[in-house]
Amino acid sequence: MTLLNLLLNLPPQQAAPAAWMQFLPFVLIIVVFYFFMIRPQMKRQKELRKYREGLKKGDKVITTGGIYGKVFDVKDEHVVVEIADNVKIKIDKAAIIMDMSDAAAKR
Repeated sequence: MTLLNLLLNLPPQQAAPAAWMQFLPFVLIIVVFYFFMIRPQMKRQKELRKYREGLKKGDKVITTGGIYGKVFDVKDEHVVVEIADNVKIKIDKAAIIMDMSDAAAKR
């Protein structure tokens, strides 16, 4: 014990834990976030990208704006969707979020 500890009647100091032990909770939090949040989101994005690349004429889709329609024509960056008889709109492929058959299965 040091003289200061004796004079102030302080208990002796304990050894500090190892440096890696201080960072262990942060590492565990990052691992949990990866497996429960980041990884599933990446998987969903990959599936959606694959779905958009595989679009073909006649597929029934839902857009991000909530418009239901049938694919009339597919180009590299956009899709022409028929939303009613003789009513067609041109939208970006990124605006297509789901197959209508998937939407019906989730209800």
